Amino acid sequence: MNPSNPNKSRSLGCLNRLALAMGREASFMEVCGTHTMSVFRSGLRSLLPENIKLLSGPGCPVCVTAQSDIDMLIALAVDHDVTVCTYGDMLRVPGARGSLERARGDGADVRVVYSSMDAVSIAVDSPEKQVVFAAVGFETTTPATAAAVDRAKRMGLKNFTVLASHKLVMPALIALLDSGAVHVDGFLLPGHVSVITGWREFEPIAKRYGLPCVVGGFEDEQIPQALVDLVQMVGEGRVELINQYPQAVSEHGNRSAQALVQKVFEVAGVRWRGLGLIPRSGLVLRDSYRLFDAQKRFNLRQPEDREPKGCRCGEVITGAVTPPQCVLFDNGCTPTSPIGPCMVSSEGTCQAWFKYHRVGVPKRRQLASMRRRDPDSGKHTALEVQP
Repeated sequence: MNPSNPNKSRSLGCLNRLALAMGREASFMEVCGTHTMSVFRSGLRSLLPENIKLLSGPGCPVCVTAQSDIDMLIALAVDHDVTVCTYGDMLRVPGARGSLERARGDGADVRVVYSSMDAVSIAVDSPEKQVVFAAVGFETTTPATAAAVDRAKRMGLKNFTVLASHKLVMPALIALLDSGAVHVDGFLLPGHVSVITGWREFEPIAKRYGLPCVVGGFEDEQIPQALVDLVQMVGEGRVELINQYPQAVSEHGNRSAQALVQKVFEVAGVRWRGLGLIPRSGLVLRDSYRLFDAQKRFNLRQPEDREPKGCRCGEVITGAVTPPQCVLFDNGCTPTSPIGPCMVSSEGTCQAWFKYHRVGVPKRRQLASMRRRDPDSGKHTALEVQP
């Protein structure tokens, strides 16, 4: 973080004064993966007052995607003569049978795209091939998927489907709070998601749970200012929902995007990594668009969720543990050889820790009997790790 920026310096100075006056520790959860990476990349964690703690929440879309969804994508690539289109972050996420990257290396037709419309274009250009788009993400990316599916229907495309793994942020936060597993004093809420939903989407957190909330931007000076608001509310015993990102976030969000999503999708219970099945927390295609559902077209059975042995990614994304508390962190699990999605994704907490916050993290000694991921089978064997 560049201290020469006067806005940053003022915010950090104010944050330190308020934290000192508060006289106790306080923990805040940043929900968005972009916030997580920005906090680490800017060095903000090292500048926080000692009594202020930041926890990473379920805000990385790749990380919260259930293991069973990953396995279905790999099954499509390996067992069906289809073209699988995916965003880059999904390519290296390990599944029970390797990854999409490995499947591509073995000859499967797996392509990285930059938008859902890219996948539609591929389907148009290759009418002899079935094309499946791996649709992941929160409210931010869902409208683009809805637009692609709606266009495919209007064009009468017979060779385009999506495997939808879209999630809704608010139900996950409610499930997390109701579980009682994580105790926080407030939330730094996701700016990108709020652009679509509007800031009022998050009112129940303040009203029902009595927790201060701030919708924040992602620039160096915006995050400290959001934390200033949170610490000030905690210190004063005040609960509000504050929008600190008014240049992008409105009260009710993008109504056009919401209408398109509601036209194509309906709310349903879906599986989350680390949180299990959460009612009304995801989106599935409506009956009028069921022909574009890859799971139905290819008669895919959703397998059991089986996390890689020893991986604690599910706990990391719910703020229950930090990456160094996982025995695999920097001990077989690295960005070049990831075992869990939190180390794969550019918004993953484990990757953020590995890149920017390994100073002071003790290196664990590996036992001679320790075995890592088998490069041929892609499976992870039991690990014996001695701290």
